[in-house]
Amino acid sequence: MVTRHSRFPLAHRMLVPLGVVLLAVLIYPLLFSAWISLHDYELTALQDVRFVGLRHYIALQGDGSFWNAMGNTLVFVFGAVALETLLGFGLALLLHRPNRYRDFFRAILLTPMFITPIAVGLMFRFLLNQQLGVIPYLLGKLGIQIDFFGPGLALYSIILIDVWQWTPFMLLLLLAGLESLPAAPFEAARVDGASAWFTLRKVTLPLLKPVLLVALIIRGLDAFKIFEYIYAITRGGPGESTETILYHIYKVGFRFFRLGEAAAKAYVLIAITLLLVALLYRAMRTAEERR
Repeated sequence: MVTRHSRFPLAHRMLVPLGVVLLAVLIYPLLFSAWISLHDYELTALQDVRFVGLRHYIALQGDGSFWNAMGNTLVFVFGAVALETLLGFGLALLLHRPNRYRDFFRAILLTPMFITPIAVGLMFRFLLNQQLGVIPYLLGKLGIQIDFFGPGLALYSIILIDVWQWTPFMLLLLLAGLESLPAAPFEAARVDGASAWFTLRKVTLPLLKPVLLVALIIRGLDAFKIFEYIYAITRGGPGESTETILYHIYKVGFRFFRLGEAAAKAYVLIAITLLLVALLYRAMRTAEERR
């Protein structure tokens, strides 16, 4: 006997609640934010919402604060991800070697990754504070005066804080990649008398390249979302020297109440992020095809 629901398998019907949730928490906000990006939508003047078309997008060409924030974000992303990759790869090589204390060091090194970023920001805000911080005090005893959050150094201090917290993430991914590599190429290199440096360049890195590119994509996307450190420590200062793109969008939307303009800037950020992901994905596919 054919039932009324026989054309819709149980597995498909069970996806309906998930579809409703996605519609509510993802698709609707995206559509609504796209709508307000085309309007002069301000929280202080909701009775006077006017359609302005692409005016907010066109105005970005001359928005110095937006491009300054984008530049700060790119400096942060490339600086932090590059350092985290180098340090994570070096630590992964060390922990990949047989050692009786390997599991202990793994647990210690992975700990920073499990602390919430806002807590890390507040912790370093007090540790590096010029008047009250322990680290500036100890450096002062040695005759070294450094204002970690002063002009010229604040953004690099934020980069080092991110490196402290997220190098373990790169370590975890790259260590898993190293442990999944086949043993045969390394045994052949050892039999041929290849040096450790030659084996690293010609065997380890080519085999690890797909894992490395995936790690770069994941960490790079996450680094673009830097907000908590800025909010907890500098609030974009001194001046706008540490104002990242997400903090800039937050400031425009929720401190100046210009939600239409903030939504337009958010969509430009999405476009730039998707472009970078596409470039990295293409590089990853090219690396896989060459293997």
